[in-house]
Amino acid sequence: MREEELVGYLLEALDDAESRRVETALVDPDQGPGLRRQLEILRRAIRPLERDRRPAPAPAGLAARTLQFVAAQTAADPVRPKPRPSAAAHDGRWVPARGRQWLDRAIIAASALAACILVAPLLLDSVAQSRALRARRNLQQVSAKLQEYAEAHRIYPTPPESGPLSRAGIYAPTLVSEHRLVADDGVLLVPDSALARRGGHRVPTLDELRAAMGTPQFDELVRSMGGDYGYTLGHRDAAGVLQPNRNLRRAHHPLMADAPDEGGEASSNHPEGIHHVLFEDGHVETHRVESLHRDDHLYRNHDGESRAGKDLDDAVIGDSHHQP
Repeated sequence: MREEELVGYLLEALDDAESRRVETALVDPDQGPGLRRQLEILRRAIRPLERDRRPAPAPAGLAARTLQFVAAQTAADPVRPKPRPSAAAHDGRWVPARGRQWLDRAIIAASALAACILVAPLLLDSVAQSRALRARRNLQQVSAKLQEYAEAHRIYPTPPESGPLSRAGIYAPTLVSEHRLVADDGVLLVPDSALARRGGHRVPTLDELRAAMGTPQFDELVRSMGGDYGYTLGHRDAAGVLQPNRNLRRAHHPLMADAPDEGGEASSNHPEGIHHVLFEDGHVETHRVESLHRDDHLYRNHDGESRAGKDLDDAVIGDSHHQP
C-alpha cells in the first residue's frame, strides 16, 4: 500500500471504496502490523493540522463594530428627498428611486430565502455525513489498537471477573495504560456528541481508576472512560465464569459499537439514527435501528439483560459503566 493512501485516509480524502481497502489492509494479519505502525507515525506528523479543523472564534466585539459601520454608512449616504423622473422603468411604468430601492431589497430578500430553503438541507446533510465519517474513522483507529493489543496478549481487553473495575469501558484505560491510545485525543468521542460538547474528556489510566475507587469521582470516571462507544461484555461459560475476549476473527461477532442510551435499544450518538458496529475481524458496518438487532440484540443477551452473553455466540455491547 502506498504512503499517499494512508495520508489520504488520515485526512478523510479517500472515497468509500478506497477507505474500505485501507481498513481491510490495516487489520490484515500479515501487512496490518507494519501499516498500523506507519499510520501512527503519519498521524503524529499531521497532528498539528488538527487545529485547522476547528473554526476560528470571532473577534470580541465584531458584531457591535459591524453594526456601527453599517449605521455610519447609512448616515453618510441619506436617501434623496426628491426622486428623479429618470428613474428606471418597471412594467412600462416609471418607478421612483426610493421605491426601486425597496423593490430591489425585496427581490434580494426573496432570493436569499429561496437559497436558504434549497441549500440548507444540503448543508445539513453534508455536515451529518462528515460527522458520521469521522466517527467511523475513529472507531477504525481504535480497532487497529485493539488488534495490536490482541497480537501482544492473545486476547482483547477483558473486564475482571468481578469487582468495581469489572466494566465494559475498562478496555479504554487498558489501552491508555499501555500507551496504545492517547488519553485526551478525542478518538473515543463522536463529533458533536454531548460528551464531546462538554469538553475536557480524558481517559484515566488503570492506576488512576484504582486510586479513585471508593470516591464520588470513581462513578463519573467509569461512566465516561469508554467515551461514546460501547464494548463487548464477553460471555460466561456454563459454570458462570467470565471468559477472556479471544480474537476468533469472526465477521459476524460485534466487538464495539455506538454506546446504547438508557433505554438499551439504540444509541443517541447520531441524530440521523445510524449506528457504527465494529466486528471481531476488524471491519466496520453502519446500521439503522431497524437492522441493528436483526440477527441478535446488540445491547442485550439472550435473557434480555445488559450483561455478559450466555454462550460464545451471544454478543452483547455494554455502555462504559455496564458490568458483565
